Amino acid sequence: MTRRLAQVAQKVGVSEATVSRVLNGKPGVSDSTRQAVLSALDVLGYERPTQLRGERARLVGLVLPELQNPIFPAFAEVVGGALAQQGLTPVLCTQTKGGVSEADYVALLLQQQVSGVVFAGGLYAQAAAPHDHYRQLADRNIPVVLINAAIGELGFPTVSCDDTVAVEQAWRHLASLGHERIGLVLGPEDHMPSRRKLAAARAAARALGAELDDADVVRAMFSLEGGQAAATRLLERGITGIVCASDPLALGAVRAVRRRGLSVPEDVSVVGYDDSAFMNCTEPPLTTVRQPIEAMGRAAVELLTVQIGGSAVPGEELLFEPELVVRGSTAQAPRGGAATG
Repeated sequence: MTRRLAQVAQKVGVSEATVSRVLNGKPGVSDSTRQAVLSALDVLGYERPTQLRGERARLVGLVLPELQNPIFPAFAEVVGGALAQQGLTPVLCTQTKGGVSEADYVALLLQQQVSGVVFAGGLYAQAAAPHDHYRQLADRNIPVVLINAAIGELGFPTVSCDDTVAVEQAWRHLASLGHERIGLVLGPEDHMPSRRKLAAARAAARALGAELDDADVVRAMFSLEGGQAAATRLLERGITGIVCASDPLALGAVRAVRRRGLSVPEDVSVVGYDDSAFMNCTEPPLTTVRQPIEAMGRAAVELLTVQIGGSAVPGEELLFEPELVVRGSTAQAPRGGAATG
């Protein structure tokens, strides 16, 4: 019992005495705190006291495209914790290949009469993808918040990391190290964050008096294997600096460099994006652009709870500033220009 009180208190950010008052049905606790404690019980897997089991916590769908990329579990932890503090219970919906689709999850969440939905990565960021399930949510006036760039016509409030600033930081970093042949590994052509990153890379190259060749931009699936295949093509063109649209893509690029008998960063420098878990533990530690996950996740929950409360929220996209984290995967460009293997 003591361990349960401590865990719930820590999750909600209140004292153990407050948790005890809620569990024993005693007065002196605000409704929001009471709901937060009950929600935390659900999230941590504890049974509610018998007298409280009839009170269903308000449910919020948290829809993720995958869990293999550590950035998505990180967002889930922040958003889930912030929801619990607001007395809301997150329902985690993770897509798998050949499994339940995003549209299927939305139908399921509508059946459960959820109070709202947070999407962290998904089809809303792809212009050519089906979007009917988002319109279903809008038609039913379900509060929705999207994390990271969405296509414009959906009209949902969006919390994003500034892709333009992220690429500018990475590009300037490589240029300052003497790299003149810089390549870009992005997601699919219709992926909005990748479109923004491409536009930023072209602008960054022009600002340095150069042009980004179309052949120095390679599209890939967001995976280690995708990054390896894309980087292999760039290495064949003599690229010495690679900017990637995710950390898994960057780790794939590091593998590609090694498969050619070259080394990172002596021959080729690699920059990732996200600063997801354990990127400081890779070999070499990955230079990457950090998304402010904590601030973004909490802002998303705040936008959602305002809507759930019946108030309107601004339609403008909220942009958060990224931070370049320099580690061991970038160094001075090799003398004599392009690396060969």
